[in-house]
Amino acid sequence: MSEDGESLFEFPCPFPLKIMGLADDALAQTVLDVVLRHAPDFDGATMEMRASSGGKYVSLTCTITATSKAQLDTLYRELTGHPLVRIVL
Repeated sequence: MSEDGESLFEFPCPFPLKIMGLADDALAQTVLDVVLRHAPDFDGATMEMRASSGGKYVSLTCTITATSKAQLDTLYRELTGHPLVRIVL
């Protein structure tokens, strides 16, 4: 945030979200469902997935077109509140 409380981003803008969670069959679909609720124009085919070296965790990268700070805040809240998700960057 800048000193006047405004966002440092100019919206709309591409915004990469990195979501890390337990390697569970439901993780990618759950993340996709949440992201699409907040960014309906997101193309799920562009989601990148990478497993950790030990195979216990998976990271997903979703680059959305962010339209507002409120959209990002709500998206972060919903993702971080999900039991399969460990970290959202």
